[in-house]
Amino acid sequence: MWLLPAAALLAPLGWAAFAPIELATRDELFEIPPGTYARRMAGDKVEILPDRIDLTLGLNDQLLLRNRDDVPQQFGPVLIMPGQSFRLPFEVASTYSFACSAHASGQMAVVVTPTPGAGWPRLQWRWQQLKKRWNEENR
Repeated sequence: MWLLPAAALLAPLGWAAFAPIELATRDELFEIPPGTYARRMAGDKVEILPDRIDLTLGLNDQLLLRNRDDVPQQFGPVLIMPGQSFRLPFEVASTYSFACSAHASGQMAVVVTPTPGAGWPRLQWRWQQLKKRWNEENR
């Protein structure tokens, strides 16, 4: 009698652990909102970008920065003009450090992790993505 409820509970976990991960896009978008520079110059502690951005190879491995502010913003060696976007693809799992004028500390880390393999790593990755989405929606 308990076998059917156990199977109904374990089937979704099995699917999440072994089904391929498909995302609509490989871009991880971060926008610099209008007025960011002016607010900083007025003394406001504007936190528009996190200290760390997490990406996953083969899934969301392209950082897309969009400057909607009135002034150019520096990201690493690139100057992003107002209204422009900059896409930075990653091909190697590693931790990257960038100078970033849009960040309050002037620095930002991009952590690129390998594509999660089937089983437990893929289940953990899906769980982390659910938590991330939930946190973003409930800010």
